Amino acid sequence: MGGSWAARRGYVNALFTPVLERLEEMEDERVQTASIKGVDGELKNLIFASTGPKPRIVLRDSINNVIEVTENGEYCLFYDRPLDRAGLSWGALVSWWRDKGGLAAAGDAEVARDLYGRLSESLGDNPVERLLFRTYCERYASDEASSLPALIPQVYLHYDPLTHKQRGGRSSALSRERMDFLLLMPNGVRIVLEVDGKQHYAEGDKASPKLYSEMVAEDRRLRLKGYEVYRFGGYELGGEGAADMLREFFNQLLARHQ
Repeated sequence: MGGSWAARRGYVNALFTPVLERLEEMEDERVQTASIKGVDGELKNLIFASTGPKPRIVLRDSINNVIEVTENGEYCLFYDRPLDRAGLSWGALVSWWRDKGGLAAAGDAEVARDLYGRLSESLGDNPVERLLFRTYCERYASDEASSLPALIPQVYLHYDPLTHKQRGGRSSALSRERMDFLLLMPNGVRIVLEVDGKQHYAEGDKASPKLYSEMVAEDRRLRLKGYEVYRFGGYELGGEGAADMLREFFNQLLARHQ
């Protein structure tokens, strides 16, 4: 290339053009990712999968927001590990369950089955919630199972220390204490899945505008905090083809956030 500016320009262009093109692609990817805003703040307390009475919670350190379950802790799960920007994967949850349950000698598949069974218990005999949970958890049998976001059932989002009985039958100041399902995705994205039975919008067999208004108002509050909220009708999930519809929904949801 000595004495030839054209040859030198051609060499430099061939060397750096692929690099510049990849940098432009990375910038486009960054912009697309930034358009999906996560929830601000650090996750500190994840209480979920309750199978019995409401846990009693006290503030052990109110300044640092350290809580402690002092009663009925045997009926719920309390994830106590720090959460990074990768979210909470099925592999991380299985690892936590291995240590919590003293299952060090068990194989990965055995620990995963045991955890799946415990999470399923929190759904009781609700067939449509069980269908949604089971359909998503089919993915745990794949090769990439450990990196998939864990689907967490019955998560306490708000907490009223009084039970319905202790309040004398009066409604709580909080419109919703538990989420049906939660996905803690990468980059602070938190996705709430709700399954609406008749009790969400009717009193007995009569439609209740009041219940409906409370439900959509809480959805607005969650979205303004950065949560994504997706609702499924109980009737919809009880129909033919519901499992296929859910599989396609989860395909699109995970593709959007991956």
